Amino acid sequence: MSVVLGFDVGSRLTGVAVGNSFTASARALTTLPVRDGVPDWARLDGLRQEWLPETLVVGLPLALDGSEQTASRHARRFAAQLQQRYDLPVVLVDERHSSREAAQRFAAARAAGLKRRRDAIAIDAEAAAVIVERWLGESASTATLP
Repeated sequence: MSVVLGFDVGSRLTGVAVGNSFTASARALTTLPVRDGVPDWARLDGLRQEWLPETLVVGLPLALDGSEQTASRHARRFAAQLQQRYDLPVVLVDERHSSREAAQRFAAARAAGLKRRRDAIAIDAEAAAVIVERWLGESASTATLP
C-alpha cells in the first residue's frame, strides 16, 4: 500500500491530507500555519515521519482558463522545497474547484450532524483530501498492467 501526503497550499494556511493507493481515498489531517511565506517545517517533518509517505501531492491553483497565477508560483515553490527537503516524488495536481468540493463535503457532513461550525477551520485539509483523491483516481485510471 502506497501512502500519499497531500497539500492545499495557501498564503496563511496549508491543508494536509493523507491517502493511500489501496483504497484510492484520502482523509483530512490538519492545517498548518504559513508565516511570511514559510510553512511550519517542524510540523511537516513530524507528519512525514509519522505517515512515511512514498509520494507527495501538491494542489496547483490555476485560473478557470487553465492559466497560472501568483498562487500557482507559490505552490510550485512549495513543491520544489518538499522535493529537496524529503527527496520524495512530488506531483502537482490541478486543484480547480477543490475548495468548492471540500465546502460541499463539509456542508453535507454538517447536515448529517458529523461536523460543527467550529470544524470549518479544517476546510483546507478537506481540500487537500480532494486533491489527493483526484490524483489517486487519475493514477488508477492510467495504470497499466505488465
